[in-house]
Amino acid sequence: MNLSGSSAIITGGASGLGAATAEGLNGAGAKVALWDLNEEKGEALAQELGGVFCKTNVCDEDSINAALEKSIAANGSPSILVNCAGIAIGEKTVGKNGPHVLDNFKRVIEINLIGTFNCIRLVAAQMEKNDPQADGERGVIVNTASVAAFDGQIGQAAYSASKAGVAGMTLPIARDLMSIGVRVNTIAPGIFWTPMMAGMDQKVQDALAAMVPFPKRLGTPEEYASLALEICRNSYMNGETIRLDGAIRMQPR
Repeated sequence: MNLSGSSAIITGGASGLGAATAEGLNGAGAKVALWDLNEEKGEALAQELGGVFCKTNVCDEDSINAALEKSIAANGSPSILVNCAGIAIGEKTVGKNGPHVLDNFKRVIEINLIGTFNCIRLVAAQMEKNDPQADGERGVIVNTASVAAFDGQIGQAAYSASKAGVAGMTLPIARDLMSIGVRVNTIAPGIFWTPMMAGMDQKVQDALAAMVPFPKRLGTPEEYASLALEICRNSYMNGETIRLDGAIRMQPR
């Protein structure tokens, strides 16, 4: 896909992996729409990139439809969707305070898995209306899973389940959308430096970095963005989940 002049939507685009991806797409000539709940950061970045910010709840159909309408009015019909919106919690199935709070489990699934699918289904329906490019391509979707989908640690039952769901639905959705010319791929990041990580003690960050076989450091949002852009460009990449993790395989804790 030719990124220059294309219209891109990035969920969770106000910070972290989403913000870096928005910056990378903008640098490649794409017009970006940032979907997020953080208005302050989202508006500031959208203004910097000459894009548009849409306050969006990925779990709510009306919110997504309103954001989609605003994005199309500003940038035209989207041909790129990058799903970065998500949350993480740590809670054991049975811990010191008893069994896992069921509402906490449901919330993680609702945002990370159902929210991702909600955006896919509604944006892909709009992509179907696009004029086809080379090979009949009308759009590309990049989702965000995690190595926790495969190597879930203690306390990650909810998070791992949500991300395993994202990885698991990648191929069937790619098959669902093949007839309309929309590709679907997923990135499964390892331990990355994000605003969430920045709040941790430096010793904790160093210990996490030391777990990575090579290179022995945290991944950067720019490295995630680089892979997301390559997935968009490479029209033969479809139905795949790619680990981006420095060869790490997570231990139980």
